[in-house]
Parts: sequence; structure tokens; C-alpha cells
Amino acid sequence: MITVPKRVYFVVWLLLLVLLVATWGMAKLNLHPFNAILAMTIAVLKMLLIMLYFMHLRYSSRLTWIFAGAGFLWLAILILISLNDYLTRGPGGGG
Repeated sequence: MITVPKRVYFVVWLLLLVLLVATWGMAKLNLHPFNAILAMTIAVLKMLLIMLYFMHLRYSSRLTWIFAGAGFLWLAILILISLNDYLTRGPGGGG
């Protein structure tokens, strides 16, 4: 078991706070189509920091990485199936 120094957690926490302020500041800007792209980029960065450090994925075995990746692959499949249903509906969206 690897012991992670408290300083690492503190730095990651500060980075998460910086990204939180960046999310808030980005919401105040009107970047039109880039708002969603920037918001998703910041959200993915925050997700990666949390997974790598607070969920200890960075120091885990490759098998743990595979299972974490499989979870996100399954999430992507579910999102794509949902988008396929939503985007192929006619005007009015009813069934």
C-alpha cells in the first residue's frame, strides 16, 4: 500500500477549487457554442482529479483501471443509446 503525503491531497483540493471558480467564471461568459465544450472539459478535469487521487486509482493495479474504464465505457454506451432515441424523434417529440 502506497502512503500518499497530505500535501498531494491539499494540492488536488486547491486545483478542484480553482476549477470550481473557473466553472463559475465560465458560466458568466457568453461563448455561444463553446460554453458546453468548456464546461464539459472542466467537468472531465475535475472528474479525473477525483478519480485519480481521492479514489486512489492512480496508485491502483491495472485490473482496477480496467474496471473503472469499463464503467465509463458502459456509461458512454447508455448515453449514446439515449441520444440515438432522442435525436431520431420527429418534431413534437411524442411517441
